[in-house]
Amino acid sequence: MSGAATTAGSQASPTQAANPWLIALVVSLATFMEVLDTTIANVALRYISGGLAVSADEASWVVTTYLVSNAIILVASSFIAKRYGRRRFYLLCLATFTIASILCGMAWNLESLLIFRMIQGFAGGGMVPISQSILADSFPPEKRGQGFALFGVAVVVAPVIGPTLGGYLSDNFSWHWCFLINGPVGLFAFALVYMLVKEPDSLKRERAEMRRTGIRIDIVGFLLVATFLGALEVVLDRGQIEDWLDSNFIVVTIAICILALAAAIPWLMTKSNPIIDIHLLASRQFGSCFIVMLATGAILIATTQFVPEVLQQNFGYTATWAGLALSPGGLMAMVMMFVSGRLSARIQPKYLIAIGTAIIAAAMWDMTRIHADLNFGFFVWSRIFLGLGLPLIFIPITSASYDGLRPDQTDQASALINAARNTGGSIGVSIASNVLAHREQWHQSRLVESVVPPDPAYQQTLQTATQHFIDRGLPMADAQTQATAWIAEQVQTQASYLAYIDVFHTLMLISLCLIPLALILRNIDLKQGGGGSGHG
Repeated sequence: MSGAATTAGSQASPTQAANPWLIALVVSLATFMEVLDTTIANVALRYISGGLAVSADEASWVVTTYLVSNAIILVASSFIAKRYGRRRFYLLCLATFTIASILCGMAWNLESLLIFRMIQGFAGGGMVPISQSILADSFPPEKRGQGFALFGVAVVVAPVIGPTLGGYLSDNFSWHWCFLINGPVGLFAFALVYMLVKEPDSLKRERAEMRRTGIRIDIVGFLLVATFLGALEVVLDRGQIEDWLDSNFIVVTIAICILALAAAIPWLMTKSNPIIDIHLLASRQFGSCFIVMLATGAILIATTQFVPEVLQQNFGYTATWAGLALSPGGLMAMVMMFVSGRLSARIQPKYLIAIGTAIIAAAMWDMTRIHADLNFGFFVWSRIFLGLGLPLIFIPITSASYDGLRPDQTDQASALINAARNTGGSIGVSIASNVLAHREQWHQSRLVESVVPPDPAYQQTLQTATQHFIDRGLPMADAQTQATAWIAEQVQTQASYLAYIDVFHTLMLISLCLIPLALILRNIDLKQGGGGSGHG
């Protein structure tokens, strides 16, 4: 979760007429629906593959297209909202997302599903940063932490519920319902937003001034940044599948990504009204928060994807039960969001972030104890442990990120922090996928070196396994063949467990690196919710 904690400036008071908590609930519902769709389709891919008669590789583009389009629109959302009206843009995004979700559920082939999924990603990417701006205007500075706690529940819990809900719907109904379920929720949220959310007077004046001065969107900057982010998302999501540099497609995409970034940096640094204020990333305060959010998004999404994966592949869980193993962690995160919201009003964000990253590192270390005899409770408690730490980052990062920013910088800051969370998720999955693939191969090679006929342990195991199959009625030759195959299967399984241990070790190291980064953040004025003037 990230947010424009000081949108409209620290000098502004809430302008919404409705109860701010009701507004927080409404925009959080819409955000929950959008973030849910980043993970709900993951567990449904094999059902989509079978239903549309395509390969698993082709079906995985359902996830890639959403992530790419989501990342692209983030950079332009703040300008579009200011230029054409935040409420109007938010309602348009919400309506488009709902319609696109229904169309995804009604898709008749893979091509149509990918088109609708891309539209869904564009609309969803515009909703999240605007939701945060609406929340910031609805609460006074000293209560924003508590307001963003409810919003944080949507951002942290939705990716956890995604696999559970997606698995249940796919196992018991159809993959179509992973998208169709957004229809009634979207209509309900649209009606409430239309009735409750009003445009602040300060934004109306700003929009009138932009029209008077003729300020237009930085098209060149947008195209360069969108190309960079889109290519980066494709590389991260498809790299392992396409075998990285052995694929001409990945090589060309990497080249496009590098060229777009090389052209974007000087353009954004010299443009008077750039699509992104790149100077924000160079500041100690905001730049550090950006990196922390990048890494936190990586850990959240990587664990959300790989824990259900190991449960299904190595422990034989169904998609529904694999998702249920994550659910108690989501409940813990929900409770801790409100605890973190209260703590953020009393304790400096840098200390809460440092504690949160330390807890996450400990949770990742705990996951390195994975082995074949673990029960359901181990994974439940490990996820609860993680849910204890994540909210201690997501709420305080809001206050720390926006400390010292001018009112006109907060919308861009919101877009950048959201881009960090989304891109971080892709980076985390990419890192975990590569560690898993390469380390599994390495461990298998090392284990096979010990599984040789002259080894006494191997001979004893082979004899025991052979006798087991003989006792089950197989002739000697067949029993020995089955025993050999069983030993090979055990080697593969053990290599898989060791590779997952390496994945969690890697995520633990990433978490530990965030602790000193958090501690270099400035102390903020807690009474102002992180608002202030000047540059970060």
